[in-house]
Amino acid sequence: MDRNIYTVEDVLKLLDGLFAPGADRWTSGAATWWDDFYTDRSKPVPFFAAQPDENLASYLDRELITPGRALDLGCGPGRNALHLASHGFQVDAVDLSPTAIAWAQERALQAGVDIRFRCADAFSLTAAELNGPYDLIYDSGCFHHLPPHRRISYLDLLDRLLAPGGHFALTCFAPGESGASTLPDTAFYRDARLHGGLAYTPQDLRRIFSRLAEVEIRRMHDEPAESAHFGEAFLWTALFRRSAQA
Repeated sequence: MDRNIYTVEDVLKLLDGLFAPGADRWTSGAATWWDDFYTDRSKPVPFFAAQPDENLASYLDRELITPGRALDLGCGPGRNALHLASHGFQVDAVDLSPTAIAWAQERALQAGVDIRFRCADAFSLTAAELNGPYDLIYDSGCFHHLPPHRRISYLDLLDRLLAPGGHFALTCFAPGESGASTLPDTAFYRDARLHGGLAYTPQDLRRIFSRLAEVEIRRMHDEPAESAHFGEAFLWTALFRRSAQA
């Protein structure tokens, strides 16, 4: 008999195991799915291009965020990490996929920027491996690939790693145009998959990240093909700030 559930983390890992590795999830054990996704660099995937998110560029242009230590969660091929490093940030970047990390490292070498890349499940990294505090934690498309129970781990990560007065920013699927799922949380456990990702509303984001102060929530601007930035209107962009007394 297995009687091996003793902690909250044991429960979270048990729930992870309800989802197949091919369930497009961003948790431990799913690296193969993401490796397959990133292997063909010639695929017409808009965010494969080395272009930063338009909202991230806007935060910098408007000086809503200023250089410091940054953590890029789910960095993929490194486009946002490179942009932050080129603007004076000291950047740590994490992704599950060895293929994505290798591509990001190539780009960093070509750009002549120094970024510390980690190929890992961010929730499993120790304090020595991922050591805050960070002035900016940035997430472009990771959060909406989390199974619902891993929001607990995500919020814990923010609590541990975001500096007092620091900023947290993300882009995530909006309902409707993105094709992302609007099913209730319980449905994902019945189906053992994420249906391409979870859609969120601004009210969802405000509730989930209620411990942080909202700076801005808006739709991402739809950027033309010739733009220097990535932008798709089916995504929300959100910027929050942690209290300086945290």
